[in-house]
Amino acid sequence: SCPAFLDAARCGFGRPGTVGPVTEPGPASTPELWPPAASTPKFDHLARRTVAVVAGRPTGPGAPLNVPITLASNFRDSGDYSRTHGTESWIAFEHALGAIEGGDAISFASGMAAAAGLFYAFAPRVIVLPKASYMGVRTLAGDLAAGGRMEIRPVDVTDTEGVLTAASGADLVWLESPANPTLDVGDLERICAELQQRSVPTVVDSTFATPLGQHPLDLGAAAVLHAATKFIGGHSDLLLGAVVTRDADLFERLFRARTYAGATPGALESFLALRGIRTLPLRYEAASRSAELLAERLRNHPGIESARQIGPMMAVIVRGGAAAADAVCASVKLMVPATSLGGVETTLERRQKYAGDAHVDPGLLRVSVGIEDVEDLWTDFVEALATT
Repeated sequence: SCPAFLDAARCGFGRPGTVGPVTEPGPASTPELWPPAASTPKFDHLARRTVAVVAGRPTGPGAPLNVPITLASNFRDSGDYSRTHGTESWIAFEHALGAIEGGDAISFASGMAAAAGLFYAFAPRVIVLPKASYMGVRTLAGDLAAGGRMEIRPVDVTDTEGVLTAASGADLVWLESPANPTLDVGDLERICAELQQRSVPTVVDSTFATPLGQHPLDLGAAAVLHAATKFIGGHSDLLLGAVVTRDADLFERLFRARTYAGATPGALESFLALRGIRTLPLRYEAASRSAELLAERLRNHPGIESARQIGPMMAVIVRGGAAAADAVCASVKLMVPATSLGGVETTLERRQKYAGDAHVDPGLLRVSVGIEDVEDLWTDFVEALATT
């Protein structure tokens, strides 16, 4: 469906033959602000890999197969900027991601902008936050705590009882599973369900798992965070974030956070991220198969202490500590030493070199496996390890 503030014929979603129900948005909270209603078309009868291909497309006679990039700062006679009205590019991406995740998505300029939007929307005085989680989120929370605006209760996400105990009296429980960069996994099913019964909202950063690996909203989470910069975009060419929720009130608060903080996505970035969604199942599955094989071989390599793998992600601890791990990064020829992840290329980085990840084993390499031939990647690993 197409929100009322966009011309349905121009948007394309309201044309005859549109897949999914057309729902009208509710009344605006203020005269100048019209957040989109919970209007993501549903594709419950289709597999998620099929939804990745069909969701967010215009339909009807003469419609293009893909929503065009709309470069517009404002609209004729609308009285406001695209910052509040959105564009077809944003909405198409949000419809596709929301349909795959099973809720309503709202996009942001980056993953950190989405995280900040959640902090704005919940305004927690007490937050439960994993010790092993994305460094940017921990830094943002730490800054708020240093200013007296938030109390942080650090937890180990693998300690279910510890998380549930820490959640007593908390305003928000932030979960990241699998965790960056350690790949720690929490019992999301139990934690989300129990805290939902206690009316303690949970947010799950599902960037590493993607909507293909887990569905936190089905477990009782209030919201799911995605750094779409990574696996969803998938080509290392954009910055974008998104939150998906089934709570209409939370959606509107997130919309206000995005609008008044100016954390809006770019039209080109939204277009590219939607294109990335189309191939997400193929890329993620291929990279996961390669990562599984590489992790199995690395566990038996004398230069490796341990190798954990979930999906395309690996946490590899090089024997010999920081110096040996740095030598691997300096010696690879095919893999790329880089700080981001989730692209078609394999990237790796020693995380403990950053002050914010001082808790990580000094020899840990976070490896994001791409879609190269797995034997070429293995050869690159073996040759690099020989230099340590």
